[in-house]
Amino acid sequence: MDRREFLWQAGGGLGGVALSYLLGMEGALADTPANSKERTKLNGGLHHKAKAKRVIQLFMSGAASQVDTFDYKPLLQKKRGEEFNPGGKIELFQSKPGVITPSYWDWKQRGQSGVWVSDLLPHIASCADDIAFIPSMVAKSNVHGPATFMQATGFVLPGFPSMGAWISYGLGSLNSNLPTFVVLPDNRGVPPNGPANWGAGFLPASSQGTGVAVGAKNPIYDLFPPENGYITSQSEKEGLAFLNQMNRRHLSQHQGDTRLSSRIQAYELAARLQLSAPEVLNLASESEATRQLYGLDNTITEDMGRRCLVARRLLERGVRFVQIWSGADNGFPRRNWDSHEDIHRDHGEMGTGMDKPTAALIKDLKARGLLEDTIILWTTEFGRMPCSQGGKGRDHNPDTFTSWLAGGGIKGGVVYGASDEWSYRAEVNPTYCYDVHATILHLLGIDHTRLTFRHNGIDRRLTDVHGHVIKEVLA
Repeated sequence: MDRREFLWQAGGGLGGVALSYLLGMEGALADTPANSKERTKLNGGLHHKAKAKRVIQLFMSGAASQVDTFDYKPLLQKKRGEEFNPGGKIELFQSKPGVITPSYWDWKQRGQSGVWVSDLLPHIASCADDIAFIPSMVAKSNVHGPATFMQATGFVLPGFPSMGAWISYGLGSLNSNLPTFVVLPDNRGVPPNGPANWGAGFLPASSQGTGVAVGAKNPIYDLFPPENGYITSQSEKEGLAFLNQMNRRHLSQHQGDTRLSSRIQAYELAARLQLSAPEVLNLASESEATRQLYGLDNTITEDMGRRCLVARRLLERGVRFVQIWSGADNGFPRRNWDSHEDIHRDHGEMGTGMDKPTAALIKDLKARGLLEDTIILWTTEFGRMPCSQGGKGRDHNPDTFTSWLAGGGIKGGVVYGASDEWSYRAEVNPTYCYDVHATILHLLGIDHTRLTFRHNGIDRRLTDVHGHVIKEVLA
């Protein structure tokens, strides 16, 4: 049975769409607005020579503690148990300042660069010479929803396109058989704001992220039709041909309305995904050594490891932007990085589950020659306080946290900026998401001030009216 016959035997909905595509819709995608008029803001090409082609964003949902990961402060050890008094009013999210609490993990200098990384993340620590750390990040909100929006979209308010959507809109696809922008949520659930974190906002709907539940029975919702006994091959073929004709006619009468064109593209992409998705999500061809590298042999690392390995496979096949989430929304027991009650317990679990797979992704991409043109961004919505909350936890801290970059065009083993001696406030080179986003776009060959979209009378952009390229982290 060849693949066309298989799709007809599958019956219903997208099985017929897939066959329709294979039988004569190959040219449709090239004529859609997403590949022509919608990308005119790049003036027909890149603004300058690119050093990278693709991006992976690793998002630690719930606010990973910089105090316990990448921002070493020996003063906290010296002042352990004393009153936290950095001067001025201390504003916390849901508590009063507790006593000074150093990291629950030991620290070591790592690699040739000597960058300090805690023992919570020994595998990432082994990649320190490939990473540019930014321990002076600042957020504009200490509330999860708005702060997550800011890191994902550049704005604290809903309704704005995500970074992945901007890159999808600006650069287009490297493989028409897979989405340009793929999102791999934590198997425990979605983060605060849900799919709005990877939405297209006011950009064409085709720019939004496609969610894939790696490891689930149906990883892409509604990709395959349910079993039925009432649709014949001929009726399906004729019905889809008529529907396609009507959709195209309606589209020609409503130029500028991206909703229908995006829906047509979505169905055509779904048809192609029926052939491409099963192969890219099937890890059977991966060696045992690779599976162990990503931690698929351990229940703690298996979920993140599987998603990081799928991410590598997606990148190999031309996906432009992959977003991987570590942590879901708030719940009890904790299933994200929001460690108000017990930082050692909760960060211990989250860190162990994330550490090995993330390092494996760096090492695997490097070994395959993909890291040199793939940017990896590790971030979280804000940091945590250097004082205790309730004895064992830490409250929110938007005034300093750590993000890091690795890969395409990034100089490894460097630290840009610094927090104060408490890891309480950014002190040297305070850095916002605008600067990180501008730097990523720059490495992709895009001037962040020129990638715009006219919306409600304003030329909107990912970096709003802010942002500068962080030249100190460029190779």
